[in-house]
Amino acid sequence: MRQIIAMGGGGFSMEPDNLLLDKYILDQSRSKKPTICFLPTASGDSDSYIQRFYTSFEKLPCTPTHLSLFKLPTRDLEGFLLKQDIIYVGGGNTKNLLALWKEWNLHTILKKALQQGVILAGLSAGSICWFEEGLTDSYGDLDRLACLGFLKGSNCPHFDGEINRKPTYEKMIQNRELKSGYGVSDGAAIHFIDEKYFQTVSSRPNAKAYFYSIHEDQLIKNLLDTKYLG
Repeated sequence: MRQIIAMGGGGFSMEPDNLLLDKYILDQSRSKKPTICFLPTASGDSDSYIQRFYTSFEKLPCTPTHLSLFKLPTRDLEGFLLKQDIIYVGGGNTKNLLALWKEWNLHTILKKALQQGVILAGLSAGSICWFEEGLTDSYGDLDRLACLGFLKGSNCPHFDGEINRKPTYEKMIQNRELKSGYGVSDGAAIHFIDEKYFQTVSSRPNAKAYFYSIHEDQLIKNLLDTKYLG
């Protein structure tokens, strides 16, 4: 079973006192104490970000580790990642993340991990990266970015959390500058199984996700049913 969980925002990165989304990710593993590897590439492998990951996940039923491309734990990156139950990607600059992953061939390894049943998850940059394309601020302003294409369509995180996200995403889909896709609020996550949308969950009562498409040149906005985890 191939699973990807894409968070608009939230989890330990944004809500250290509300780990409902992080617990949800762990619960999708068949292991009672899954191994979970944090990829902080998009933040430049920030030491403080890595420490925040351990501070949060050491409280949860899992075995946390991380992979820094600036301080490699091993030369065998494929062996290291394929033994994980979950790979969790942090936020930051998506364009830089993709460039480094491709230089180290992580995009190929992550595809193999997905095919072998490793759960892929993440927020912000770690959410956009799995789709064909996304709305990113990697350039300093909001623009389209081609991504890995593990999932069809486009993605926009922080949908209700940053004032320009929603109108820019809607305009770019309306103008066919972006493919149909998902706008996901902070505190919400969309879960895909075998590349098909499964459900939306949230750590906040009012966090939402939407699917946008074009029909006869009209922008169609569908609010997705959301399961509040609290």
